[in-house]
Amino acid sequence: MRFGRRVALTDVTFALEPGTATALVGANGSGKSTLLNVLAGLVAPSAGRIVGDNGTVAYVLQYGGRGAWIPLTVAEVLRMGRYRGKRSWQRLGAADRGAVAEAAARVDVEDLLGLQFGELSGGQRQRVLVAQALAQQAPLLLMDEPITGLDLPSQERILEVVDEEAARGHTVVLSTHHLDEAHHCDQVLLLANRLVAVGSPEDVLVPELLRAAYDTPMFGAHADHDHPRGPLLLDEHGHDHPE
Repeated sequence: MRFGRRVALTDVTFALEPGTATALVGANGSGKSTLLNVLAGLVAPSAGRIVGDNGTVAYVLQYGGRGAWIPLTVAEVLRMGRYRGKRSWQRLGAADRGAVAEAAARVDVEDLLGLQFGELSGGQRQRVLVAQALAQQAPLLLMDEPITGLDLPSQERILEVVDEEAARGHTVVLSTHHLDEAHHCDQVLLLANRLVAVGSPEDVLVPELLRAAYDTPMFGAHADHDHPRGPLLLDEHGHDHPE
C-alpha cells in the first residue's frame, strides 16, 4: 500500500476467522490505520487482494475530538448506525429501535441518550461511537485504538464488548498501543510497514519481536488482568500522518 512514494504497508498476509478478535500492534506510522481502511473498503490495496466477503462492516475511528460540532442528541447519533441500506423515506422499525437500545445498554450510554453529542466528554463520545457501530450488528467490526483516552471502567467495558462480539460469531479487528488490549485478542499482527509477526498474543508479544517493530523503551507489566501480562510499550498516540 503506497501513499505517493511512501510505502505504508507491504508483504502482509493473514486470515480473519469468524468468532475471533485480531489486534494490530505497532508504532505510529506502522500501517495499522492503513490496514483498517483497506479492510473497511475505504482504500483499495496497491497490490494484492482481499479474499472473502464479510458483508457489512462497522468501523469505529479513533475519536480525537471528531464530531464535537454535531448538533444531534446521543439517541440520534446511535440511530444513524441503522440508516445503512435504507432509503431516505424509510423510517426505523422495531428491529432498528431494538438494536439501538441494545447497543446503548452494552456500552452503558443509556443515561446519555437525551444529551447533545457535542456536550459529552471525549470518553463519553467514544463510547457512543462504539455503540453506534454495535447498532449496525455487522459481521466485521473494525476499531482504531478504541480505548485510547478512556477511563479504566470504559476501557474494561469496551474490552468486554470485543469478547462479546467474538462470542456472537463476529470478527473484530482493532488497532492498539496497549499490550493488555492485544492480550484480549485471539490473534496479533505486529506491524512495522510490513508484517513482523502474526500469531497468538503469547507467541507475538515477546521482547525480541517487539524490539524488531519498535524503537521505543519497554518496561514493567500492565494492569491486573486475568491473562499473561506483557511489557508496556511507550509510544505516542497522535495520528499526525497516515499509517
